[in-house]
Amino acid sequence: MTLTQAPVLDTPRLILRGPEPRDIDPTIAFLLDHARAEGFGSAPNRGEAWRWFALNVGHWHIHGYGYFTIEMKDTGETAGIAGIWNPEGWPEPELGWVVFDGFEGQGIAYEAAARARQWAYEDLGFTTLTSNIVPGNTRSVALAERLGAWFEREYDNIHMGRDLLYRHPGPDDDGSVEAYA
Repeated sequence: MTLTQAPVLDTPRLILRGPEPRDIDPTIAFLLDHARAEGFGSAPNRGEAWRWFALNVGHWHIHGYGYFTIEMKDTGETAGIAGIWNPEGWPEPELGWVVFDGFEGQGIAYEAAARARQWAYEDLGFTTLTSNIVPGNTRSVALAERLGAWFEREYDNIHMGRDLLYRHPGPDDDGSVEAYA
């Protein structure tokens, strides 16, 4: 049962879909793992992690976009989240990604983020996106740069403190990424 109006997007290996009740526990497990979720915004307890999951569902209803659940086509496992995030207080819409424990190093975040960005440009009409990255998160910086984004500035994130803002190329810029082609 889908909880949002999110479309279903696919790549050769992945399905990007709206959050469903079966995604609650994998998402909560990620958010409760402080070491893994630190750069994303870990939760201090299960109740706060559940509230973040519900926030994402509400974000879809308010904006018409949010974090997709990344599902592996071959196994049906929930591998992470990727999508467009823009809660109150954000400087502008952000392309974000997270892969859950056991799914790192497989190019999943890259593939999902590239597909989500394509959807934002082609279907939502976005002309630019950012990725907001906590200083020291070298893996996310490397992925943003692999997606063609460049460092634009630092800013104060109302939830995370100091953040690095990376600007993604727009839909009309050369060098668009199509990891799933």
